[in-house]
Amino acid sequence: MNKASILIIDDEVQIQKLLQINLEGSGYRIHQAVNGKEGLLLAANQLPDVILLDLGLPDISGHQILKELREWYTKGIIVLSVQNNETDIVEALDNGATDYLTKPFRMGELMARIRSAIRRNSNESDCQKITVDELEIDLTARIVKCDNEPIKLTSTEYNLLALLIKNEGRVLTHQFILKEIWGVGYQLETQYLRVFIAQLRKKIEKNPNQPKHIITESGVGYRFQ
Repeated sequence: MNKASILIIDDEVQIQKLLQINLEGSGYRIHQAVNGKEGLLLAANQLPDVILLDLGLPDISGHQILKELREWYTKGIIVLSVQNNETDIVEALDNGATDYLTKPFRMGELMARIRSAIRRNSNESDCQKITVDELEIDLTARIVKCDNEPIKLTSTEYNLLALLIKNEGRVLTHQFILKEIWGVGYQLETQYLRVFIAQLRKKIEKNPNQPKHIITESGVGYRFQ
């Protein structure tokens, strides 16, 4: 049974019940808040491993909650929202959301995103070697292997892969990746990023045309899984 704790911040009773039944059934410990103020208080007191956050709260905007949480909270925050336009998704991710699922969502997909967020917590705190399926990256030695065979990457390709794999399961916006890898002056160069993603896929994916690891989130950015 899982011992990880999850905080649900959502004012919809049906969603609260659905999540509680499924998450507790999978062994997670659950805390629930029906508004932003209560959610912030529970987050500080319980220090959950993952937070599930609705953007449409009755008292405080979910975007504001994200900003306040990210002043101190470093673990996964998955947004669950009926808002599905690109602007809201990008704003939530830029404000610190780990992931974004649109309601109604598939429970199996949510469970997978939660597991990814928890693995990411472990990767950040436990080791400098990260393994995802057949891929292994040694962050200290800057060595990447696929099926135990070394892969030759350029410095930029390595930095891009390291950023993605350290944020496994998290959707990274184009602007965030460009700023982190190339600097603030490159934040609008999305075509530049596409070229490097294509090169990286050719080196690490079994089938670059149907990537298993570097997933495109259309109009938003990329996610490593």
